[in-house]
Amino acid sequence: MKKNVITYFSLMSLLSFWACSGGSKETVKEEDELDNIEELSPSLTLLWQTDDVLLTNESTLYDAETGKIYVSNIDGGPNEKDGKGFISIIDKEGNIIEKDWVTGIDAPKGMGISSGKLYVTNIDEIVEIDIEQAKIIKRHKVEGAKFLNDIDVHNDKIYFSDMETGKIHYLLNGELFDFAKDQKNINGLRVAPDGTLYGLDGQGLKKYDEEGEYEMVNEAVTGGDGLIIIDDHTFIASRWQGEIYLIRDGKETLILDTKREESNTADIDFIPEENILLVPTFFKNKVVAYKLSY
Repeated sequence: MKKNVITYFSLMSLLSFWACSGGSKETVKEEDELDNIEELSPSLTLLWQTDDVLLTNESTLYDAETGKIYVSNIDGGPNEKDGKGFISIIDKEGNIIEKDWVTGIDAPKGMGISSGKLYVTNIDEIVEIDIEQAKIIKRHKVEGAKFLNDIDVHNDKIYFSDMETGKIHYLLNGELFDFAKDQKNINGLRVAPDGTLYGLDGQGLKKYDEEGEYEMVNEAVTGGDGLIIIDDHTFIASRWQGEIYLIRDGKETLILDTKREESNTADIDFIPEENILLVPTFFKNKVVAYKLSY
C-alpha cells in the first residue's frame, strides 16, 4: 500500500527575489519578470512512495516498452558476495508487482536493457537476465574489476563503470572492452540518443567522445550517482547523500535535499512522457516518485 505524501516545492528563488526587492509592489521591467520565472523553476512535487520493503534499493530502471520499473536491491553490503541481492518490479503508481522477481545476485546496482535482456552490475561481473524467462542466463566476469556500479545501453553496446578502478568499460556481442580510464570515482553513466556518453565522477559531469576523451559540462556536482539526460543541454544528477540537481547549460540548481531526513538519493531514473523522477532511497528501503516541473 502506498503511503500518504505531501508536496515539496523549492522556494529559495522566490525568497531571494523578495529579499532583493524588499517586498515592494512596484512594477518591474518585463525582462526582470522573465528572469524571475526562470529562477522559480525547476521544482519537484512528491507523488508517491512504495512500502519500505525494497531492501537497500540502489537503482531504478524504467522500461518504456512495458511500463515496468525495475529496482535493484543490495540487501546487505555493497561489495559483499553473499547472494542476497535481488531485482524487484514496481509499476508507475508505486505498487510492488513482484518483490523477488530475480534473486541470487550479490550486490546489484546499475541496470540496462538490450535485446530482451536486463544487464546488471554485480561487484566484479555483469549479470545477464532473460526478461521473459525471469532467469539469469549468463555472468560476464570482468578481469580486475573491484566495484562495478552504473550501467547504460546504446543499441547492443552496454557501458558500465568501475568506481574503484576509475574505468569505464563496455560489453558488446559478449566481449568486454575498455573505454576510458583514470576517471576518479566514476559512477553515473547515461547515453544520449545519438550515442554520446555522459558520466559523473569526482570532477563533475563529463561528455565523452568516441575515443573516451572528455570535456567538462559541470564541475560543481562532483561525486554524483545517478544521471538523466533531458535534452542536449539539460541533465538531472543525484548525489547518494541526498541531493538532486538539475543542470542546464552547465549551471546547477539544487532541486531536492533529503539529507536531514537521512533519505538517500541513489541511481535515479525518469519517466519522460510524464516527467516523473524515480528515486531509490537506499537505506530507507523504498522508491519515491516526484513530478518534475522545469
